[in-house]
Amino acid sequence: MPPQGKVWLTLGLQSPIGCPNRERLLPSDEVLFGLSRSMQMVRQRADKAAATDVAILIEGEGGTGKELLARWIHAKSPWRDGPFVKVSCAAIPGALLESELFGYEKGAFTGAYNCKPGRVEQSRGGTLFLDEVANIDLGMQAKLLQFLQDKCFSRIGGDEESKVETRVICTTNRRLEQEIDEGRFRMDLFYRINGLKIVLPPLRERREDVPILAEYLREQFVHQFAVERGPLSAQIISYLQSLSWPGNIRELSNTVVRYVLLGTDDGTTHREISHARAIAVPDAHSPRGAASLKQIAKDAIIEMQRSVILDVLRANHWNRRKGRSFTRFVRPVSHPGRPEAQGSGKVQANSPVGRSNYQGIWVLVCGVPAKK
Repeated sequence: MPPQGKVWLTLGLQSPIGCPNRERLLPSDEVLFGLSRSMQMVRQRADKAAATDVAILIEGEGGTGKELLARWIHAKSPWRDGPFVKVSCAAIPGALLESELFGYEKGAFTGAYNCKPGRVEQSRGGTLFLDEVANIDLGMQAKLLQFLQDKCFSRIGGDEESKVETRVICTTNRRLEQEIDEGRFRMDLFYRINGLKIVLPPLRERREDVPILAEYLREQFVHQFAVERGPLSAQIISYLQSLSWPGNIRELSNTVVRYVLLGTDDGTTHREISHARAIAVPDAHSPRGAASLKQIAKDAIIEMQRSVILDVLRANHWNRRKGRSFTRFVRPVSHPGRPEAQGSGKVQANSPVGRSNYQGIWVLVCGVPAKK
């Protein structure tokens, strides 16, 4: 069992079986911040912020680890002995958010049979974590602003005002400045929560951290599912580093769990195991970065045809015989510039060009030829 007072929090991983009260342990700083320069700058900024009680705004795309960083700041702060109370602003409807934050007294509304303390009250002496704060409606924003100004609040249906000393950390995956311009977020609230802003870079901008993250996730999933799966090969790691990762670390986590559960022994290639609906992004400093539009279009067509074949295999529970028989209904798209592409833009299923191209991709995906 993890040590008391610690948090078992892995990157996209559920709490291990037998871990009480969803206690999770923070990964090491090496895993959390990696080797990239951008994340080292994040670490320096977070380290300075942790020592103060200033409000922190963490901005970043979904899946970049905003909550993980917030918990790290809490663990390093003077509030570390207090609770870390999370409020998922995007998951709670506006009408219920006030009672969730500030609580209510008995009889305050229909169904309020007992008094209930809110999340603000529960966070006394600790950290109040407001996840996706941009999802709060304007009416609730005004009430939150009032609390942040004087740290005082009243339960719904109550007259007594209470004061709470708590540290506030907010996150968002939106640009709040743009939300203000479009009238969806209060400027005064923005200045109140933006005491210090930390911007987390997306995974595609910190590719050198992919090997550390992937290996950490592999170890965690091997432990969680009690399976034996060796380290990812250099070939797979290189492929993972070439992807754009629109889902960031959360998407990488899903990719690694497929590797742990499927491995490479069932006829699938490492491309299927590591495929997470992400397209490789050319490196501007590599020869591939100077690829022509024709080459880019060719790669996109191959990727599309791979996706079709994978969908067929999944729909038939990876039965290759059924999958091969189904592909006779699929008309693969030809490469731009070829004679067969003129006119309709598609190659007939019995076309030598279409058959050769499609056969090659089928072999790439499942290791056996498609039915002629």
